[in-house]
Amino acid sequence: MSGTHHLTTVAAGASEHRPLIITLFGLFVVATLIITVWAGRQTKDAADFYAGGRQFTGFQNGLAISGDYMSAASFLGIAGAIALFGYDGFLYSIGFLVAWLVALLLVAEPLRNSGRYTMGDVLAYRMRQRPVRTAAGTSTIVVSIFYLLAQMAGAGVLVSLLLGITSDGGKVAVVALVGVLMIVYVTIGGMKGTTWVQMIKAVLLIAGALLITFLVLLEFNFNVSDLLGKAAENSGQGAKFLEPGLKYGKDSTSKLDFISLGLALVLGTAGLPHILIRFYTVPTAKAARKSVNWAIGIIGAFYLMTIALGFGAAALLERADILASNKAGNTAAPLLAQAVGGGADSTGGAVLLAVISAVAFATILAVVAGLTLASSSSFAHDLYVNVIRKGKATEQEEVRAARWSTVVIGAVAIGLGALARDLNVAGLVALAFAVAASANLPTILYSLFWKRFNTQGALWSIYGGLVSAVGLVLFSPVVSGKPTSMFKDADFFWFPLENPGIISIPLGFLLGWLGTVLTKEEADPQKFAELEVRSLTGTGAV
Repeated sequence: MSGTHHLTTVAAGASEHRPLIITLFGLFVVATLIITVWAGRQTKDAADFYAGGRQFTGFQNGLAISGDYMSAASFLGIAGAIALFGYDGFLYSIGFLVAWLVALLLVAEPLRNSGRYTMGDVLAYRMRQRPVRTAAGTSTIVVSIFYLLAQMAGAGVLVSLLLGITSDGGKVAVVALVGVLMIVYVTIGGMKGTTWVQMIKAVLLIAGALLITFLVLLEFNFNVSDLLGKAAENSGQGAKFLEPGLKYGKDSTSKLDFISLGLALVLGTAGLPHILIRFYTVPTAKAARKSVNWAIGIIGAFYLMTIALGFGAAALLERADILASNKAGNTAAPLLAQAVGGGADSTGGAVLLAVISAVAFATILAVVAGLTLASSSSFAHDLYVNVIRKGKATEQEEVRAARWSTVVIGAVAIGLGALARDLNVAGLVALAFAVAASANLPTILYSLFWKRFNTQGALWSIYGGLVSAVGLVLFSPVVSGKPTSMFKDADFFWFPLENPGIISIPLGFLLGWLGTVLTKEEADPQKFAELEVRSLTGTGAV
């Protein structure tokens, strides 16, 4: 069994191998850009740009969904959270995986059958178009930007580690570089280019995680008990490291925070815009079902491997080294790759660090492309075409609007990502899940399954869930009041929980019901009957 690896000189150890690291990075970026340009040449109309021409098989879409879902939070954030908090960190893995069952059982097939390109299509079908599409578009863009924050923060940390960048200005420049690449992928490649990048990235991520898992288990002669024992011993916490309570459950506030996090993770996936639009890329409802089944298998295997990634980092690295590299633990997985490859000064360690970091970078690029595509699609299709132009825009104008909105959303994400670079990316993604579960999920479920639900109910649900979730986050320790906050020197928080889900999610459902029953507006029973037939059969949706 191996001892711990001291990696305080990770940047120095990687420096002599930096040309190799930069070459590997460069090769990946060039390869994905070539794919994007190739796909861009095949993008001829709005259906190609938004839904990839609906030409992907269930397996291909399952791979792409996995690529979209297994983000920087999954790879970097969860490994870091487990390395620092043990059992409590692993709760993210469980929550992200269980969430897929909610998406499969409640929304995947009905949504694919009911809409064309965006969530707004489904909501607006039986309600007043303009107000509902405005609300859906706003919500989609806000959720996507929250999720983009996490990816940008992960990218800044990762590339800074590899290139030895320590200055704040350098880290901001890295975030800007990722933003520019993301804008290029979406504006040129559309959904086709983004899907191919996501598929390749999913294969690379699973292969990389498998390799690290194998090497970690090899260190402990494939004895998981020894691995967990060494992790507990090396953490300085002893048996407590393998029990609940290091991060959550210390007091009533952290217990509530845990319930809030669990609610957000389990319910959030079914309301995430970049996941929902993936269901429109397959030709049939059967293919949509199949793609979710494939995604559950691939994602489930990956989250099982996070046990080896997180506890392996706790066992083989010094806690102080992980924290010195990044306060939130986001570099635990790349540092672990370097350790099991032979250490900071070895060629094997440098190669493995470069490969795993390139895979993580691929992960980030694929997810930010999917997120940006979801928000730009919603702006162009819901807001520009149906609200601003009142349905009179041509397909060419619609795609042009989507491309321009990509540039604007990319710029916003770069600015906010620069501020969030020291926050744990898994925690940031949990916030996006909370906003999605508060604003989007109640409205989607009420629209699909409640005959009486009307326009006012939809607006109250979306705006109420959105304002409460974002408002509580702004006044939480995530933004101010703690050394790990976005604004470390400010202190204006009064909401004690780091995740708003426990309040904002029930509020989103309550406001949807209240808005519906308090209005005199009657829902159209015929429209609901048509939507019900559509959601079950797919007849007339596309």
